[in-house]
Amino acid sequence: MTNRSDTARPAPGPDCPVPLVPGSAFPDERLVVAGPPGPAPGTADAGCPEGTGRTGSGPDPDGAVPFVPSAGGWTPGRYAALRREHGSVAPVVLAGGVRAWLVLGYAEVAHVTGHDELFARDAPRPGPWPGADGGPGAGTATDVRRVPSVARALESVDHFELAQGCRRIAQRLIDAFAGSGRAELMAAYARSLSLRAAVLMCGLPPGAEATEGLVRDLGTALAGDGEPVAGRTERDRPGGGGPDGRERSVVRGDEAVAAYVRAGERVRRLVAARRAAPGPDVVSGLLADPAGATDEEVTRQVLGLVAAAHRPTADWIGNTLRLLLTDERFARDVSGGRLSVGEALNEVLWLDTPVQLAAGRRARRDTRLGGQGIRAGDRVVPGLGAANTDPGIWPDGRAGAENAAHLSFGGGVHRCPYPAPLLADVMARTAVETLLEQLPDTVLAEEAAEPAWRLSVRSRGLVALPVRFTPVVR
Repeated sequence: MTNRSDTARPAPGPDCPVPLVPGSAFPDERLVVAGPPGPAPGTADAGCPEGTGRTGSGPDPDGAVPFVPSAGGWTPGRYAALRREHGSVAPVVLAGGVRAWLVLGYAEVAHVTGHDELFARDAPRPGPWPGADGGPGAGTATDVRRVPSVARALESVDHFELAQGCRRIAQRLIDAFAGSGRAELMAAYARSLSLRAAVLMCGLPPGAEATEGLVRDLGTALAGDGEPVAGRTERDRPGGGGPDGRERSVVRGDEAVAAYVRAGERVRRLVAARRAAPGPDVVSGLLADPAGATDEEVTRQVLGLVAAAHRPTADWIGNTLRLLLTDERFARDVSGGRLSVGEALNEVLWLDTPVQLAAGRRARRDTRLGGQGIRAGDRVVPGLGAANTDPGIWPDGRAGAENAAHLSFGGGVHRCPYPAPLLADVMARTAVETLLEQLPDTVLAEEAAEPAWRLSVRSRGLVALPVRFTPVVR
């Protein structure tokens, strides 16, 4: 894979981080100071963290910064400007006028996520359908008790077999567009692969009719938020179609709910089949666990697992491919063997992590954090992306690809349960390696000069990644 294009390469900036150095890879961006917010409702919009539960008084609105989705996302440069102004904990105003403290420092984020006795996790946001408010460990006492059973079920997954399965999935996906010389890698590759790999772990073989039906319904259900890009819908943005170039409209809410209902029925049938005839898969592991979950509970756990794993893994793949296509140092180190694909993926977790925020917390009592006075009931939002690029943890000014002490998978009792991060790494590494091997001359398409980022403060991922390459006849 090369990092050239017929279009002029963008200058280093928020969307072209050269070099990859925390605190200096992205230029400063002006921060607009918010005025006093209006009446704070009990919920924030879908792009903002934890908008449910009791609304605490929060920080003084004077000097607080609007923390809302914006074009280009919240880059390390914007976090750095916020850190210079306020230190490691900054007063912010979420969408809807909800006041909160955004935690920017590495040590402070680790402290908040690791001390539930001081910072209680908010209840998960209600989703548009039952069970859509988060996967295992979503915040309730029942969820936390279920995490060990989920972890034990995931431990049963054979990493070698998963890698082999992911490679077969990747090969089929590449074969579908290799002859055209063009593809939109997020829809046709990254998102499709991560979803199919998650379904594979649940015991459905690639290519089977039941597998394809579940993948289709889950893909529709999980795309139901529409994901506008800088005020545009997917229909009117460049490159908004599939690999054939045809435009696709965003999924409406009623379509997503109907697809989720169908997916739930498909998973219920799978759970019933595994109850009768167990196999070496996650569903069978959940059913056999001493926790004694019912079929309905296992169905909800499986749907939650797939939902929790799908988008972050797809974004991890997409963010890595983007850097390989736009950053000369990154691409040169990988192609020259100085950086393995696994190390490259780890570096992306430090500098461009897909999950930018951990679930919001509430201060249980008055305390101090990062020099700020936090009152009991105040909302506290741990910034994982900001913490990973905290210059205080990189005295030499450069992140190390071999260092895995990032906070991309959270911390404390609510962190992503082991071994889920290892399984996500297998999926992402296999996806990137297979594409590099099969289509080594891939470059950005002309319409990709300006990356289209998802409008979200929670996550950082591309809506589309159009590329071109020499057509390959299969």
